[in-house]
Amino acid sequence: MSYTIDDLKTLMARLRDPKTGCPWDTRQTYKTIVPHTLEEAYEVADAIEREDYPHLQDELGDLLFQVIFYAQIGREDGYFDFDGVVDHLVRKLVRRHPHVFPAGTLDSRIDPDDRPDEAWIKESWERIKAEERALAPETGTSESSSRLDGIARTLPAMARAEKLQKRAARHGFDWPDIGPVFDKLHEEIDELKEAWGAAQSGKGDSDAVEDELGDLLFVCVNLARFMKVNPEQALKRTNHKFDARFRAIERVLEREGRNMDEESLEALDAVWKAVKGVERSGKC
Repeated sequence: MSYTIDDLKTLMARLRDPKTGCPWDTRQTYKTIVPHTLEEAYEVADAIEREDYPHLQDELGDLLFQVIFYAQIGREDGYFDFDGVVDHLVRKLVRRHPHVFPAGTLDSRIDPDDRPDEAWIKESWERIKAEERALAPETGTSESSSRLDGIARTLPAMARAEKLQKRAARHGFDWPDIGPVFDKLHEEIDELKEAWGAAQSGKGDSDAVEDELGDLLFVCVNLARFMKVNPEQALKRTNHKFDARFRAIERVLEREGRNMDEESLEALDAVWKAVKGVERSGKC
């Protein structure tokens, strides 16, 4: 016997039963679950990164449980339920893919000979999303509508920076080419140095340093966009490289009977350079 999505919905309702459910589950709200949702999403990404596909099933189940959890709370509050979530999702995806569902129904199919090119598909996708944003109900905030609406403020800062830049670029607010981006990068470095110097001398504060550092990182994301490089992936790659090299230094020192905490920076840097040399030679 295999359990189904209906069984999962039943399980969730049982866990949330105020009389016989789990005390922890019954205490949860939309907001308290958010950290767990983010953690589960990152664990899915980690399993994929490590190519641990057998374990991916378990992580996807944990992530699905988060969706069921929100849907159960939504049903209890009278806002929505899991079936409504699924119905809304299918309708939205059918609407956004006229190149797959030409009649706007799940059963419709496109003639392979009439399939549009990718440029048309991308333009259509953005146009439909813009139409959806224009028709979306008011959010209850005091802010007026903007072409940047729909970009979640809770996204990781680097991901949100990239989305903000791409959205603005679609409306003509962008550098003409990569040259000025490099110029802006140097400008922001100089401004950061100035803010740091002022803070160190007592003529500035940490807020100014943080502000200038944010500007510098924002330009770095812009640079990555022009180079068609995913900035998050680039930083992950560097993190992985640093992690591997640092561990290699630890192994070298351990083999030589040396204690990292007792070594000078110059000595550690020499081992670092040796590790990099081994990497380039392809021996590790």
